[in-house]
Amino acid sequence: MDVTALQSWISANPTLALGAALGLFLLTFLLARLVFGRGLTAIAKRTRNQYDDIIIKKLRPYRASLLAPFILLYLSAYLAPGWQTVLEKTSLFFILWIALVTFFGLFDALNQIYETRPTFNGVSIQGYLDIFKILLVVVGIIISISLFTGESPVLLLSGLGALTAVLLLVFQDTIMSLIASVQISVQNLVREGDWLEVPSYDADGSVLNISLHTIKVQNWDKTITVIPTNKLVQVPYKNWRGMEESGGRRIMRSIPLDQNTVHFCTPEMIARYARIDLISDYVSERQASIEAYSREHGGNDSPLDGPQVTNVEIFRAYVEAYIKQHKEIHTEGMDFIIRELAPSTTGLPIEIYVFTKTTRWAEYERIQAGVFDHLLAAAAFFDLRVFQQPTGSDFAQALKPS
Repeated sequence: MDVTALQSWISANPTLALGAALGLFLLTFLLARLVFGRGLTAIAKRTRNQYDDIIIKKLRPYRASLLAPFILLYLSAYLAPGWQTVLEKTSLFFILWIALVTFFGLFDALNQIYETRPTFNGVSIQGYLDIFKILLVVVGIIISISLFTGESPVLLLSGLGALTAVLLLVFQDTIMSLIASVQISVQNLVREGDWLEVPSYDADGSVLNISLHTIKVQNWDKTITVIPTNKLVQVPYKNWRGMEESGGRRIMRSIPLDQNTVHFCTPEMIARYARIDLISDYVSERQASIEAYSREHGGNDSPLDGPQVTNVEIFRAYVEAYIKQHKEIHTEGMDFIIRELAPSTTGLPIEIYVFTKTTRWAEYERIQAGVFDHLLAAAAFFDLRVFQQPTGSDFAQALKPS
């Protein structure tokens, strides 16, 4: 049967021709799924390379198999002269958008492959890929309009100038997100995997994903917070990456001492403190300086005459010596300060400002707790009492008959 006779038969039997076309359409789709879809999937499963598995997963070959029947429809549209133009434009429209969706899957696969490389440093490219997707969508819309109107795509592009204001209004968020994404990437503000704290969005956790429009943060309580990309550069936030890269995490905590327990040291107290190995040299030096002054000036009639030493001073020296010998605390290259803050109604604070050698949260908390457990217990040995607000048991003890 030649082409002319086939065209005549289709014109004479439109119902049968439509049924035959639908059957052929379905058969072509099933064959494409079998050969293209299952074939690529089977090949990917047999290889050891994980990249092809990612490509197949994002490409979705079963969906891409829809290209085959529409290509067949386009190539055979001439058999129905009365419907040829409609069939060709319709098939081209579906071919265009199925191809675009397939390219979007390839972009997603490229992003995932990029992020799974051993050399990935957290700098995301998803924002740039999203820009390409938007450009492809715009191109697809222009070609689709050109396809059904018969106008040249170049002519349509030239007419977009009059719609610039409308487009800027419609794509305002996208444009602002694009600018923010460029700022974040160029200035290296945020990477995937960073510990990000954004108080205005109640976000405090690890950055999972950075896209053109959103930044996804998994909080430490395992909830997810989504932050608009363009908003991140407008609100205050804290990126803890610098701390993690420095190799040290700060401990800044105070021990409040009861000011009523601050005293000048008696000879008996100094003798007792001198037996502490960590500060024996320091106490001996202070004692020697006091004795030298006493010999030079013929004795001290009052504790206020000449140099004296207090139990708080000895305690500070002990705190410094104890932390310096701690194997998990930085003693060089980072700030190491043991200082006395201004006294207040809540006691006399002795602040410890040091850095641990680890940035891991659990290890950091363990080190910090261990240091303060020891120092809180040691304060009593220096005849000092840790200050705390009185509780019910304190009042009960005070009112208890003697």
